[in-house]
Amino acid sequence: MNNTKLQERFEIDEFEKLKRDLIKYNCALAEVLTQLNNINSYFNAYWEANPIEHIKSRIKAPESIAGKLKKKGLPVTAESAEAALKDIAGVRIICSYAKNIYEIVEILRKQHNFKIVKEKDYISEAKASGYRSYHLILEVDLGELFDNQVCPVELQIRTSAMDFWATLEHKVRYKYGGDMPVHLSEELQNCAQQIHALDERMYLIHELVDLINEGEDEND
Repeated sequence: MNNTKLQERFEIDEFEKLKRDLIKYNCALAEVLTQLNNINSYFNAYWEANPIEHIKSRIKAPESIAGKLKKKGLPVTAESAEAALKDIAGVRIICSYAKNIYEIVEILRKQHNFKIVKEKDYISEAKASGYRSYHLILEVDLGELFDNQVCPVELQIRTSAMDFWATLEHKVRYKYGGDMPVHLSEELQNCAQQIHALDERMYLIHELVDLINEGEDEND
């Protein structure tokens, strides 16, 4: 999308301010990704099976920032975006099993490069839509170059099945402009319940196989 269209959402001076602010979010995101890549390398080297399947990241596009501010009834300014939005920089970790999510959260609590300032566990208590994921807001110190300002980064951790469902639900919701037909909403809720049950059954199979392997190793 070109600058002309973006400026229909942001006034020209506010758009320029936002572009400068996004540098901070890129720096904060890079800091978090470096630490996550280090954790990923540790899992590959020292864990029998790496619980992280892959890591995705993004900086929210200016038009998306403007749209979210309008939805909240807030002025479309760089200052408003910085004050109200905590998900401009975002990371998503995809795990093999739901149990891995909590293991990763505990490891993240011990990191010194950032601080967890907010958590929402949508796995043990799913949203009404059926959505499941674990959300963290991380606070990253940008150092002296940015006068020791802190910058938020949203981190979502979910299984592959949860991620597939969330992607589909987002596409359907976008298709209907947020006003999803009841029958589709109910079908997605039903799918979410089945996915949750499947996640748990898959983990039980994983645990059973581990027990069998342990028994075979002892017999050897």
